Amino acid sequence: MLTHPWLRVPRRRPIAALVLLVLATSLLVTWKAPAAHAATSITVNGTGSGRVFDGVGAISGGGGNSRLLFDYPEPQRSQILDYLFKPGYGADLSILKVEIGGDTNSTDGAEPSHMHSATDENYQRGYEWWLMEQAKARNPNIKLAALSWGAPGWIGGGNFWSQDMINYLTKWIQHAQSDHNLTIDYLGGWNERGSNAAWFVNLRSSLNSSGLSSVKLVANDDNGWNAADEMAGNTAFRNAVDIVGSHYTCGYLSDQSTCSSTSTAQGIGKPLWASESGSQDYNTGAAAVARGINRGYIDAKMTAYINWPIVAALYQNLYFSTDGLALADQPWSGAYSVGKTTWALAHTGQFAQPGWRYLDAASGYLGGNRANGSYVVLKSPNNVDYSTVIETLDASSSQTATFAITGGLSTGAVHVWATNMRSGNASDYFVRQSDITPSGGGYTITLQPGYLYSLTTTTGQGKGTATSPARSALALPYTDNFDGYAANRSPRYFTDMNGSFETVPCAAGRAGTCVRQMAPATPIRWTDEPFNAPYTMMGERGWTDYTVSVDALMEQSGAVEVLGRIGQQNRNNNGLDAYHLRLADTGAWSIQRSNSTWGFTTLASGTTAAPGTNQWHNLAFSFQGSTITAKLDGTTLGTANDGTIPAGMAGFGVTGYRTAQYDNYAVTTGSTGTETVSVTNPGAQSSTNGTAVSQQITATDSQGKALTFSATGLPAGLSISSSGLITGTPTTNATSNVTVTASSGTASGQTSFSWTVNPVGSGNLNGTRTVIASGKALDDPGHSTTAGTQLITWSPSGGLNQKWVFTQQADGSYRITNAESNLCVDVSGASGSAGAQILQWTCGNGSNQRWIATPVTGGYTLTSQSSGLLLTTASTADGALITQQANTNSALQHWAIS
Repeated sequence: MLTHPWLRVPRRRPIAALVLLVLATSLLVTWKAPAAHAATSITVNGTGSGRVFDGVGAISGGGGNSRLLFDYPEPQRSQILDYLFKPGYGADLSILKVEIGGDTNSTDGAEPSHMHSATDENYQRGYEWWLMEQAKARNPNIKLAALSWGAPGWIGGGNFWSQDMINYLTKWIQHAQSDHNLTIDYLGGWNERGSNAAWFVNLRSSLNSSGLSSVKLVANDDNGWNAADEMAGNTAFRNAVDIVGSHYTCGYLSDQSTCSSTSTAQGIGKPLWASESGSQDYNTGAAAVARGINRGYIDAKMTAYINWPIVAALYQNLYFSTDGLALADQPWSGAYSVGKTTWALAHTGQFAQPGWRYLDAASGYLGGNRANGSYVVLKSPNNVDYSTVIETLDASSSQTATFAITGGLSTGAVHVWATNMRSGNASDYFVRQSDITPSGGGYTITLQPGYLYSLTTTTGQGKGTATSPARSALALPYTDNFDGYAANRSPRYFTDMNGSFETVPCAAGRAGTCVRQMAPATPIRWTDEPFNAPYTMMGERGWTDYTVSVDALMEQSGAVEVLGRIGQQNRNNNGLDAYHLRLADTGAWSIQRSNSTWGFTTLASGTTAAPGTNQWHNLAFSFQGSTITAKLDGTTLGTANDGTIPAGMAGFGVTGYRTAQYDNYAVTTGSTGTETVSVTNPGAQSSTNGTAVSQQITATDSQGKALTFSATGLPAGLSISSSGLITGTPTTNATSNVTVTASSGTASGQTSFSWTVNPVGSGNLNGTRTVIASGKALDDPGHSTTAGTQLITWSPSGGLNQKWVFTQQADGSYRITNAESNLCVDVSGASGSAGAQILQWTCGNGSNQRWIATPVTGGYTLTSQSSGLLLTTASTADGALITQQANTNSALQHWAIS
């Protein structure tokens, strides 16, 4: 956290300055000046010129990356949306760009078309409508952009650059307004597939004649500036297009330290956009984003920066599984994590809005050197307020920047926000600093290396306070009969990889709702995978032994599939580690294994009675160790033995673009034989009287049924929950024989062990321990391995970053080492002052790394041998900082060590 802003306001008093100069000169004889900081002088003139800022944004699409966000429970879903769109709360995006679905894979999934065929129209499909509505509800001023990655196969006979496609896009925009009250501000052509000048001219004409002249066209949403070159010699094309958009102008998967455009692009008279950038992890990609936003304007005069994607709400077996502003891949638990990239965008998004204007003369590189960092200044349309964004991400030392404010801009208080971009601790992100009060029309700020700063005369900025629940696995058994969904929805937790699997009324006389693969023909594709058959999947990568079953109905000749142990998917769906149970309408069946290049190996095959079309049949695919079993309507088709893929998700699909229906999906564990319950014997256990206990007893049921636990002989003060967790605080020194029983259905299992309760302070603490005060664990934030990271407390997770190795020294004190980073608990600078930070640091022999453990009710106090002050957590909140403080007998200083 930036605790010392080192702000200096110049006093423009010539006489006093002269006196100080004389005194300083006289002191040079005996005083050696410290090394000078790099310095930059910046004049911010409100009458200066620059291009109009169009905003910072993000993309939902190009791969189904937002799919799981729709299935999140409340309030977590709204919390995530607030971090993305709510003004003054998180990223504060001013542009949302969405995919116009085309039934084809567009990186990490497929999004449904609003017209699967020329006669089919439905403007409720998918989740992009919902996401745009949610964005507008939080920020009515947000701009909406749309782009296609692919299109249904009926379009133009397979030709994207056709009038069919123009009509298709026009209808989508019209129904966005009529069905969802959404105004689309920007429209592109075909993502990263070049441009067609005549098509854009015709698109412009069609939109105008349909009353959509306000929609601005972006070309060409590809790498490079070829569209600008073509516009220079094609007046009709230039007049049709409003914005020149290019992708990854600061480099693809790079640090975005240098950005580029061309003189032709800059002179074409159109706004230039980084219309897709990013593609990096929601935390580690933040520094690149911060550079790219500033340097995109300084280097290339780009006035919008749009990050791909908006959120990592997709399964972890997909290639770009952690890219975005936040991670939201567990809708069943509600767990999510707001990434550092959110705050990188917030440093611009919360401080300037579309319509503000860059001031070119007040934007550049600190000290004229890229290595020092960059700065941009934007002024408000009111010509009074202004904001400055500064990044020192590559700087090696502190430096100063002196601002002179002129041209009618405000000389009032400047509010400062800062993010330590080199920190792994979320409490160091987007932190309000002390205000600066200019004097004499200027001020100076000292900038620390590795930081992102925003300075502004505006107000309303803020950092969201919502917190996520803990992560947990999706438990088995899992079933879904697909009843109860609205029409044309993707069923909960399923994500389509090609085609479109939607809820519809069941066919062939079956009542209720089923799932139907709706795309009838191979689309105009964006990806180039050799096996582009539609399939949908869901679940956990850690699922091992289970049976996935589903009722299937083939509407046409061909084959349906059930997929199991779905592992890693290759980039752009160019391969999948998975097992396939394939059944054709002719009765031909096979068990196959696919790999990362879509190579198939047949493990077993045969022929059964032809199931035909328009008939319901149940397919079951079972995995038990390396044994794989395929069943049709309860009868075994065959088995295979293969352990290549040990675990993975489940799903179903078809072998080509044809329609089929599915119902009564289930993933269950265990066999259908005798039910048994196994309970793990934890062995002898011990605890200390007065110290909190947390001991999980584990058990499994062979059929995957829920377990209930009971226990006899537990020491006084302890109890067992229905999940097998023993908790409490033992109150009596004793040794007990404990019996734990786990029951489920018709079976039960038991385990017995002894539990010894020791007196407070008995023995020593040598070994790996969990250290807890007021219910929060001593924590190495973000699993950091960096010396100097300040320690915090966090909800107990059992993670290695919350494990501490106590090693007793010859004098009886303890050295405490983090089990993951191998760094020691350390009083910063061997300080003797209350409030000094407690860090992790390279282990040594100093007394500031030695701790005296003193028994108290509820555990121990830990006293620094060097200062005599106690290890103290600031509060009971997650992320509370650890310092040393005088003994106040507070619960925040009493550590349960177990």
